[in-house]
Amino acid sequence: MTSTIKVNKHQNACGTNIIQRCGTTTTIGSGASNTLVMDGSAVTIGRCGGTVALASGATQTGFGRTGTVDWNTTPKTATFSAVSGDGFFCNTTSGGFTANLPAGVAGAIVSFADYAGTWQTNALTVTPNGSDKIGGVNSSVALNTEGQSVTFIFVDSTQGWINTMDSTSNVRGSAFIAATGGTITTCGNCKIHTFTGPGTFTVTNVAACAAQNIMSHIVVAGGGGGASDANSNNRQGGGGAGGYREVKNPVTPYTASPLDGYPSAPNRVTVTAQAYPITVGGGGTGHPGPQGDGTRGSNSIFSTVIATAGGAGNMGTAEPEPTNGPGGSGGGASGNSPSDPITGGNGNTPPTTPSQGNDGGDGAQPDKGGGGGGGAGGAGSNGSPSSANAPGGAGTPSVISGSPTTYSAGGDSRGGSAGTTNRGNGGEGGCGSPQIAGGNGGSGIVIIRYKYQ
Repeated sequence: MTSTIKVNKHQNACGTNIIQRCGTTTTIGSGASNTLVMDGSAVTIGRCGGTVALASGATQTGFGRTGTVDWNTTPKTATFSAVSGDGFFCNTTSGGFTANLPAGVAGAIVSFADYAGTWQTNALTVTPNGSDKIGGVNSSVALNTEGQSVTFIFVDSTQGWINTMDSTSNVRGSAFIAATGGTITTCGNCKIHTFTGPGTFTVTNVAACAAQNIMSHIVVAGGGGGASDANSNNRQGGGGAGGYREVKNPVTPYTASPLDGYPSAPNRVTVTAQAYPITVGGGGTGHPGPQGDGTRGSNSIFSTVIATAGGAGNMGTAEPEPTNGPGGSGGGASGNSPSDPITGGNGNTPPTTPSQGNDGGDGAQPDKGGGGGGGAGGAGSNGSPSSANAPGGAGTPSVISGSPTTYSAGGDSRGGSAGTTNRGNGGEGGCGSPQIAGGNGGSGIVIIRYKYQ
């Protein structure tokens, strides 16, 4: 037989409530100044599926820890005394300081983490209390690894605090650009992606600083091919250089060409995390002979930046300037008779600011000397009646690749040599007696440079 006692309140001899039920809440205990003791070989608090919670501001003792700490999310910036059971984010950006460990009690636990990734520059010093030890030695230790986080547990008086967990992975969002594609090299704090043929520049992470997302770059088109002629010693027009486009972001230090287009905002490419197809233009074909015009090169493209193909060298002889004479730089014209004057092809076609190239040189009268192809750094020279060589226009230098290189030079009016591969140079013009074919234009190139650390 069982007995049941039903009451709403249970008081002690002094009349203080010990157990009280109000609605659905039952309170056990007689107030903040009194101690509640639950004595038994096994004590169960809560029920399956229920929740046992400490009141706001309450603390617990005797339950032990699970090997972790409660992290204090207000970063420490100066010397402080650590408390067992807590973890501390330590910000040494302004200078190193000291964390004083609490008195060693078996089972005490403290953790420290590098808040700003600066411990390698300004270390956090951890100092034991009194005669306590760290790893068996009564001495301070310096935490000086970038991104480090460390947990110490006090074991005994022999070894004192022992480091049980140590992470140096420094997992953080990248503060800089990360990208793939092309041939990748480094120069100081910059990465350089070089494309000598078609490819894809893929940005996988943008920089935290918006200014660093503007890419330094050069985009060079293919140079035009040189013309050829079977007549006596006539010199024919050299091929025009491929158009030259450059932007130097001030955050990527190097010596740019005089054609740096950074001051004009439309020239800039600000990247986001995506893929950017790259087009590298091939050089135009020089005419093989006995006589005829060369062909234009091909455009090179990076995002919104287009470098226009170099114009072709012109053979002339009673024919108008070819439609493929204009271009990034114009092709040179042939030498011709006074009744059929020939002028060099127009450069910077279509126009860009700054100019992507210059005009080709005019042919001489009577028909002897052809003009040199235009270059990024200057116009092609006009031909001479003496059939002397007319040099092509100068190229333009840049150190974007890490070493000084000259790009987009115009082809001379004689010699038949090809333009340099991946420089965008125009091919040289050919001539007759003996027959010399026009030189092929050089292919273009795309180079992208940015700060990566």
